[in-house]
Formats: sequence, structure tokens, C-alpha cells
Amino acid sequence: MRAVILTAGEGTRMRPLTLTRPKTMLPVGGKPLLEYNVEALRDAGIKNITMVVGYQKESVQEHFKDGSALGVNINYVTQEKRLGTAHAIGQVADAMEKDDEAIIVTNGDIILGNKLIKSLINRYYESKAQSILVLTRVEDPSSFGVVELEGDSIKDIVEKPSPEEAPSNLINAGIYLFDQNIFQAINKTDKSQRGEYEITDSLKIQISQGKKVLGLISYDKWIDVGRPWEFLELNEHYLEVSESEIEGEIEDGVTIHGPIILKKGSIIRSGTYIMGPVYIGENCDVGPNTFLRKHTSIGDGVNVGNAVEIKNSIIMDRTNVNHLSYVGDSIIGSDCNIAAGTNIANLRFDDGGIKVTVKGERIDSGRRKMGVIFADGVKTGINSSFNPGVTVGLNSSVGSGAIIYRDIPDNKVVIHHQTQEIKDKK
Repeated sequence: MRAVILTAGEGTRMRPLTLTRPKTMLPVGGKPLLEYNVEALRDAGIKNITMVVGYQKESVQEHFKDGSALGVNINYVTQEKRLGTAHAIGQVADAMEKDDEAIIVTNGDIILGNKLIKSLINRYYESKAQSILVLTRVEDPSSFGVVELEGDSIKDIVEKPSPEEAPSNLINAGIYLFDQNIFQAINKTDKSQRGEYEITDSLKIQISQGKKVLGLISYDKWIDVGRPWEFLELNEHYLEVSESEIEGEIEDGVTIHGPIILKKGSIIRSGTYIMGPVYIGENCDVGPNTFLRKHTSIGDGVNVGNAVEIKNSIIMDRTNVNHLSYVGDSIIGSDCNIAAGTNIANLRFDDGGIKVTVKGERIDSGRRKMGVIFADGVKTGINSSFNPGVTVGLNSSVGSGAIIYRDIPDNKVVIHHQTQEIKDKK
């Protein structure tokens, strides 16, 4: 059996984080989200994996190469134009081998567990179904493909219905198992109203032909990873199941509670206090007297200075967080420089919900605590401050003493002007 991972899209709702990488290559718990799915497939016994790549495909190919480092065989198919999930899966038809009886298809930006994959495979061999969809229950199905079930057979799939028209609260989780009949259905699939070839329309063709299309309900944790704050939730999820692994150096006088992963070449200096779970990558320098709070994930080559406090945040590779700074509930991109005394607020003074801009629209994150989203290459000046929910674009800089309360686009410089008067002493 072969696995197909769909990772051709950018993830525009995740901008500006995805301006330099696909969404599936954003780090959670110390490694790209996509890597967790490769490991889950491998641990379920699937060694042959085809990745459908497109946007920023070089970052995917350079990281995974042929898959041998992870104990799998990976090949790549390029989807030149992103024309929907059915189109993406159809690209794999020519890459199939004679002994590929069926394929497991998954979106690259979801949580995937090896137990679920094993259950999916077992259900296929028990039922001899042409297609099986993994389903999950949600409170509000109106933003998803909602399934009508009769027993375990799927009778219909309704895309983004109004709450009163939804046939159930079971939604398509983006994990499938198909035999090779799916390619015939894809070839008969027309474009949807939004101009894409939808795999749900291909499945409807199979249903109309009397093919056996089943639903497999998953009770695993499910997170819709579409917007930046959901990556913080996903980071929390993966760190919570982590176990301590110490490869670097910990000086005397460091206090650690809970699990910590410390990769080789990294040092934690005296006086640092850590509340795990926390991840620290390779070749990092942390402290002295730093406070790392739960669910903090620090990439490779990061420097965290004296008396810095970081809470529930993702700090990407080669970023510096200099002394006397505070970072709360934030995502900080690669190659950033957080100057001394930078304060990133994560709580509104009126205790209200925090909104974040997504595709030009202010969206309620549903979080009481949410800091900032910095793209790669952001630089802050000393004693600068950031209000909750602010986004700063690629390679932008914020001058000393500035208070940032609205989003900053890419490649901008913010200069704070203040009036000063110098007078003679009396």
C-alpha cells in the first residue's frame, strides 16, 4: 500500500508565515508538521510515500530528500497548478506501481496517528470498499464537508452547509483510503463552483455508481490547522506527549520541572528556570536567568538572552531574543532579532477576545491570550512594545520605543518620533 501526502498549497490563511515556506513545513514541537505525518505512516507499516508538492517545493524536497533518514521511500509529484484535491490526487496516477493495491491519501496539515492508519487499513481489508473517508465530529460543521451516513455507508457529502441544513455533525477529516478505481472517478469529475476539482465530487460519482464508499469515525484529537493561532494549539498537543531527551549541556543552577528536549550543541546557562514541556533545538544558547514556560518550542541556532521570559511560543531557527524581553503566546519566524527590552503583550487590558488579521479580515481567534505573529527577518528596536494580535510582515523593522497596535506589512520600517527638549541647568 502507498501513501500520498498532499502538500502543494501555500496556506494563505497562515501568511505572513508562509511567504517563505509551505504551511506544512512550519515547525511544531521542533520539526515540520509534515514530518509527523511521515512518521505516523511509517509506524503504521507504510514505507512508500508520494508527496504532491507545488508551492515552495524545494523546502520540502531539501528537508525530506528520498526519505531514507526517516526509514521510508519518498518520491515527489509536482502539481503545477493548484486546481483542487481531486486534481492533486489525479497527478499520482502515473506514479502508481503495479503492486500498489490501494493508496492512503492525507492532507499534509493535519494530525495523523499510526493507530488511525492501521484502523483504516484493517477496515479496507474487512470491507473491500472502493473508498473510505475518516470522519470526525465537530460542534459547528458549517465550515467543512459534512457527511450523511447510513450505517457506515456514506450517502451524501454536503460542502459547508448552514447549521440547519447540515445532515450531521460528522465532517470529512481529510484522510482517505482509495483503491485504484478513484482515478476513473477523478477523470469524470467536473470543476466545482469555485473552479477546482473536488475529491468529494469524485466520491459522489462513486456513490452514484453504487460503489462502496464508507465512513470511519475517528475519536482522536482533531485540530483544523488553518490559522496561525491553531499552530500554537498543535504545538501544545505535540509537546504534551513528548518525553525528556537531553543531548546538550545544562549548567549547575538550572531548575527544570516537567519534560524538556534539549538537542546537541545547545547550552542552558545557570539561573534559568524551565517549566516543561519545552523543546530546544540544536546549537542554542539559553540564559542565564531565563524563564521558559510551558509549551515553548525553540528552533535551531536560537539565542535567548539574560532575564528573558518566553511563554507558550514558537521561536524559529536562528532568531535572537535579547535580554530583558518578554514573548507570550506568539509565533516568531526565522532570522528575527528581538532587541533588548522588547515586550510582546498577550492579554488585552479589557480582557476581551483577541482578533488577528487573516486574509485581510479581522478574525476572533477565540483565545483570551494571544501575542504576535512575526514573519521571517523581523527586527525590533530596544524597548519596543507590541499589542496582542499584531502581525509584522517579512523583513520589516520596528524602531526603538515604538508601540505597535496595528499590523505592519512586508518590508516596512516603523520609526517612532518623540519630542525632546534639552535645557540648561538652573
